[in-house]
Amino acid sequence: MSTNRGFTTTILHSDRLGKPEHGALHKPIHTAVTYGFDDVQDLVDIFQNKKKGYAYSRQGNPTVSALEHKVTQMENGMASICFSTGMAAISATILSLMKHGDHVLASSYLFGNTRSVFQSFIDLGLDITFTDATSIDNITAGVKENTRMIFVETIANPGTQIADLAKIGDLCQEKGIIYVVDNTMTSPYLFKPVNVKASLVINALTKYIGGHGNALGGSVTDTGLYDWSNFPNIFPTFKTQVKPEVLGMTQIRKKGLRDAGGTLSPEAAHVLSVGSETLALRMERACTNALALATFFESHPLIKKVYYPGLKSHPQHGLAGELFTKYGALMSFELDNSIDLFGFLNKLKLVIKSSNLGDTRTLAIPVAHTIFNELGAAKRAEMGIDDSLIRLSVGIEDLDDLLEDFKTALGD
Repeated sequence: MSTNRGFTTTILHSDRLGKPEHGALHKPIHTAVTYGFDDVQDLVDIFQNKKKGYAYSRQGNPTVSALEHKVTQMENGMASICFSTGMAAISATILSLMKHGDHVLASSYLFGNTRSVFQSFIDLGLDITFTDATSIDNITAGVKENTRMIFVETIANPGTQIADLAKIGDLCQEKGIIYVVDNTMTSPYLFKPVNVKASLVINALTKYIGGHGNALGGSVTDTGLYDWSNFPNIFPTFKTQVKPEVLGMTQIRKKGLRDAGGTLSPEAAHVLSVGSETLALRMERACTNALALATFFESHPLIKKVYYPGLKSHPQHGLAGELFTKYGALMSFELDNSIDLFGFLNKLKLVIKSSNLGDTRTLAIPVAHTIFNELGAAKRAEMGIDDSLIRLSVGIEDLDDLLEDFKTALGD
């Protein structure tokens, strides 16, 4: 087969071309926790990073490895590591690469749980500050002498702000700063952070890549663009055991996955892998639905404001068009003050009231009362999160059915 295959073709045939057991089209589910060796030297070599293989499934499993290979292909990266959740991937990246005295500069629009775990790291002594990442000027002003990492999301959840991704990448390259881009809201189909010089790419596999709301998972991908040989926090032993280009992945796998233990199960890895095969098809439909719904909401008199990058009224609409293949399937909107928030949501019969996103089904949630409740009213106000804000993760239903459900709930 050609080496220049398309996105879906590549993912669809990834397992098969790896020649899995018995001619299976998918990598089988390997449930073994431990692995035995006829020659103890082989076991030692795996422990000492001299040979690839599996010694204990907390840090590696054949089924999970097949999924890691797929994610790497999707992101045009060098290597990937999978975790039990997206939050485990984020936590492991910070835990394994940062030290006391280091500074992390992050977007002020980070998702609530990401912001929460960053606060926990702050409480432990790590210097983390937040700034409006939609402007490179803010990022430049926020960089310190001890800044080791800049962490942003492609599209913020739930406000849909878009970071100045390409210019931040140029800045990080110039200053030798690790550039971490959370690609969850766009997925590798709509955007590849390697194109804006990202060092590491985060994906919550639970969302669009898995796509069906039936398995948790997360990943970190090394794009191969960062020079780890000059990074001061690498564990000394690793420097003597592996090539410089894999130092970052080695440290994240050993210190972040093995030590912290956020291991992805082989059963979940299989489900996510199969789900990923239809990523492009699902995103095409969901993004088309999202743009149509956003257009409908923007013209409705009972909707105060709509947050969706595909609308010309969005502050970063032009930037989104330059960066992304489509505008994504996530949006938020504020209801008119005359409408009871909970009453409106309860009138929706097709749209599901749920905390997840990236599902095949359309999901809605009142933001201030749930996923951003812990931040408190003052912080929500600072982030522009209105009490009437509803986050909508648009699915692949027939558009007419979705429109009818919202029209009925709005009293049309």
